Amino acid sequence: MSMIVEPKWLLARMYEPDLVVVDCRFQLGAPEAGRGAYEQDHIPGALYADLEADLSAPIGEHGGRHPLPDTAAYAAFISRLGIDHETRVVAYDDQGGAFAARFWWLMRYHGHGKTYILDGGYSRWRALGYPISDAKPPVIVPKTFVPQVQTEMVVDVDEVRRRLSDVATTVLLDSREPRRYLGLEEPIDRVAGHIPGAVNSFWKDSLTDEGTWKSADEQRQRFVEMKLDRDEEIIVYCGSGVTACPNLLALEQAGYRNVKLYAGSWSDWISYEGNPVAVGEE
Repeated sequence: MSMIVEPKWLLARMYEPDLVVVDCRFQLGAPEAGRGAYEQDHIPGALYADLEADLSAPIGEHGGRHPLPDTAAYAAFISRLGIDHETRVVAYDDQGGAFAARFWWLMRYHGHGKTYILDGGYSRWRALGYPISDAKPPVIVPKTFVPQVQTEMVVDVDEVRRRLSDVATTVLLDSREPRRYLGLEEPIDRVAGHIPGAVNSFWKDSLTDEGTWKSADEQRQRFVEMKLDRDEEIIVYCGSGVTACPNLLALEQAGYRNVKLYAGSWSDWISYEGNPVAVGEE
């Protein structure tokens, strides 16, 4: 089954007892906006996951702006949502899938293999005239989610440093918009530029002009045009480890398997004095 599901698919199954829908809407710079939007209306029965409160750890000196959550805390949160390894989960947002993809990746990282993303997100759901609700979250019977952490899916700053001397077998993929990658502007982090040797592929290139996910063949063609080899290790990063996740999903769709997330991403990289910074085209 594809990692992307159509609204029609969800509409037909949304009340099945082994399926949980998770609303991941969030607005960077306005952390209460996502929950406010959820409380205003959402897919009936959906539960809310907050990027910063539920899907990230508190910010420290290092680790970036959205560090990976503590494993025990994350498992407890997922258990409270009534999710275990047998539960099917569909995540959505209304920002092109970036935050839903973060949730999808975290579930994969913790060993859950039945998490999917709603194609087109909440905006498409509403445009289709499908049901919405402003009801409070339903009473949930907790389950026990036992994390099975896939450590090979993530790298830290030390591993990225080591890879800089081995560019023959490793590709660093920067998922930010081109002007940030080039160092022409930096609206969020204190230093502009990119990790030396990285190539750029904006995460929104995973989507069609209509805001739906490109097909597996289209994703494959996108990365073939970048001359990405399936045998190479690909390390994906962005500003804080969130918008890298759509590219991770796109690479998965395209058949790339040796793919890792630099979880701290650019905001972690620049927190260490002495880490090199590049600007312009590579």
